[in-house]
Amino acid sequence: MNADLKKQILRKITYGMWVIASGRDADLEASSVTWVTQASFTPPLIAVGLKADTHLAEVVKRHRAFVLHLLGQDQQDVAGAFIKPTAVTATTIGGLAFAAAPVTGMPLLAGFPAWLEANVTDLVERGDHTLVVAEIVGVGASDGAVEPFTLAQAGWHYGG
Repeated sequence: MNADLKKQILRKITYGMWVIASGRDADLEASSVTWVTQASFTPPLIAVGLKADTHLAEVVKRHRAFVLHLLGQDQQDVAGAFIKPTAVTATTIGGLAFAAAPVTGMPLLAGFPAWLEANVTDLVERGDHTLVVAEIVGVGASDGAVEPFTLAQAGWHYGG
């Protein structure tokens, strides 16, 4: 297989960018993610690909729940802040204030136009990423009409 052509074609898959947050107390993590898709209407399921050897993947596995935060078109700086390791304090993750989400208690970060709460139902551990399948158990929005920020808009690549 032509590895360069494979990478070029795989990078044509379109991705929105999200920030996922999970954990409680001193065991918290948040990160930008792009490999997200809806997987079922009933029950409402999503699937998220997490790099397997990361603190985020371990926290999601331990707590079996997360909040997925939608990045709006004008939030490239926020997306970038969550690409590198996040600083965590008692009241902030990655510099953003957070509170416990109403259903799961996972970190609900301030400043995002919309969010989903989800409970993990399945983990598929293959290759260098873990596929996390989760049921949506809560939603919220301050601006449900916002256009999402995409990986293509950022000019970044994650794939291939």
